[in-house]
Amino acid sequence: MSTAEQDRKDAPLEAGLRQEIAALAQHAGHKRAAGTDALKLVQKRFGYVSDRHLAEVAALLEMTPAELDSVATFYNLIFRRPVGRHVILLCDSVACWVMGATAARAQLHERLGINPGETTADGRFTLLPIVCLGHCDHAPAMMIDEDQYGDLDPAGLDAILEGYK
Repeated sequence: MSTAEQDRKDAPLEAGLRQEIAALAQHAGHKRAAGTDALKLVQKRFGYVSDRHLAEVAALLEMTPAELDSVATFYNLIFRRPVGRHVILLCDSVACWVMGATAARAQLHERLGINPGETTADGRFTLLPIVCLGHCDHAPAMMIDEDQYGDLDPAGLDAILEGYK
């Protein structure tokens, strides 16, 4: 990520987003109860939740940054550092492991040149393990962005990846 792109992603929260967060807090009845949804809004806008944005949201919700960070780091779908344009969540549950998740991970590594926790050099994909996708009847399974895939095999993985530019 270039310095200019990083600066843009770490720009202050704009007024419209601040208003959306305030509305969430008001609707929740207790400002702190809006923490997860507020973080999701920020992530949707910027791709992840930077330290600056975390501190701004915490102030809006009358929390300390540490309190809100404990919420952010509890949920594995809130990203606290930059991720690729597409996030691949590869299930590593027992069911997926038994049904071939290791081969799927090896295929993703070979195809993308990254290990779990890494992002491709072009910023296209980030590969992350996840405990369970709830798709055990079609193990091994993965999710790219909001699209879920099951019964993964090497040929199918290549075709799936081609659909994400």
